[in-house]
Amino acid sequence: MRARTLFACFACFATLRAQDFSQRGFLDTTLTVYPQTAPGDSGRVVAEALLRYEAFYKVSPFLRFSGGIDARSDTHRQVERDFSLSWQDRNRQRPAFAVRRLSATLTKGRASLELGKQFIRWGKTDIVNPTDRFAPRDFLNVAQNDFLAVSAARLTYGSQSDSLDLVWSPRFTPSRIPLLGQRWIVLPVEVKVNELAPRFPGGSQFGARWSHIGRAAEYSLSFYDGYNHLPLVDATLRLFPTRADVARFYPKLRMYGADAAVPLPGVTLKAEAAYFTSSTPQADEYLLYVIQLERQAGEWFFVVGYAGQVVTESRSTLEFAPDRGLTRAFLGRAGYTINTNRSVAFEAAVRQNGRGLWTKLEYTEAFGQHWRAAAGFTWIHGDSEDFLGQYHRNSHAILALRYSF
Repeated sequence: MRARTLFACFACFATLRAQDFSQRGFLDTTLTVYPQTAPGDSGRVVAEALLRYEAFYKVSPFLRFSGGIDARSDTHRQVERDFSLSWQDRNRQRPAFAVRRLSATLTKGRASLELGKQFIRWGKTDIVNPTDRFAPRDFLNVAQNDFLAVSAARLTYGSQSDSLDLVWSPRFTPSRIPLLGQRWIVLPVEVKVNELAPRFPGGSQFGARWSHIGRAAEYSLSFYDGYNHLPLVDATLRLFPTRADVARFYPKLRMYGADAAVPLPGVTLKAEAAYFTSSTPQADEYLLYVIQLERQAGEWFFVVGYAGQVVTESRSTLEFAPDRGLTRAFLGRAGYTINTNRSVAFEAAVRQNGRGLWTKLEYTEAFGQHWRAAAGFTWIHGDSEDFLGQYHRNSHAILALRYSF
């Protein structure tokens, strides 16, 4: 399907009755400035543009459709120059045109069934979500990542106090990892790298989550059986000529998870944990957990917590795992709403041994009904051996302007 075909479909929707059809979108332009160069990447200024359009059509009280497309470009070759329409999100680069989401939802009584490309989020904590197994991300810029939708069938059945969420995904969607030759990939040795075709698994994934809202707390139990959307790496060193042949592959993964939110005097306690096992010989087995406190005080919002990891079986050597990279660290987030048009936010992750630090400060201001500007700075510091510290040359400032419609 070509991009113009999908645009034509959405244009047809616009002729439907106003009460059944809604649409929204934005044009986002972002300028990122890096004070330092990085090994293999001398670029210091990156400009990006993203046009996102979403439409929603309610056919009847029992059936509705949701769709969205992205069109983007940039100056740093993180976006493909191929103008075909992408559905699978398996591209190394970001596609110039992509179906962001496209699904149909059927509702009957307490049950709803959503079929198609959709976003599925589990868990209750911030920054790190151990139980979020159907939520791959775009990590081309590790510090500014966005979620990717997955092709799935999702059945939800619930009452006021209990709900059951069943998910089946027939096709694997990986997270997008940093590109070779760019600053967000840090190689362990200085050697020429030849990237081979990735090995994507062919099986399906299944997950289930039961949630309960009680008088004193909310809690959930979850299960996932499928593949890790973050890759392990096979590397073979060649001597003549000297190079490393590398290939991504995605190990089997089984998760047993739980999360809870408990209102306490003045604060809300949230906790989330997941234990991961694998039948893939190169994959670790481990426990991830997050404990955090939240407080809303007037126009202020605070979140402080700790993310931990316990490895029960160490097997892997090379991997890209931001979820594990943010563990054994203290996490924080704070926000202040100045007025209806202006706000400021701060985020931080500090390794418990002090070897890695990531902080982000952002100011946003709205102009009229359609315009919003943002300015921010991300500072990264630490040792090259630490997941956060390895990006110490990637501190950067951002200017962004968005027009919403």
